[in-house]
Amino acid sequence: MSSTPTPYNEALAAAQPRLAPREQEVLRHIAAGRTYAQTARRMGLSQHTVDAYLRRIRTKLGINSTAELMRLAITLGL
Repeated sequence: MSSTPTPYNEALAAAQPRLAPREQEVLRHIAAGRTYAQTARRMGLSQHTVDAYLRRIRTKLGINSTAELMRLAITLGL
């Protein structure tokens, strides 16, 4: 098996130290299957802010799809 780094593995390695606590919390809620509205309500935020956190996470980690984002959250145990 090759040990060549993939974009996903690189994102995984960099994820937790680079994500702010609120970003991790938003990701945890979304990975648990909550909608943006449910997440916003539970965290006392607007839906726009939840979306902004998720866009920031994608940018920081070089993730392009929601599927990749969810895979990362599950792998991190969020």
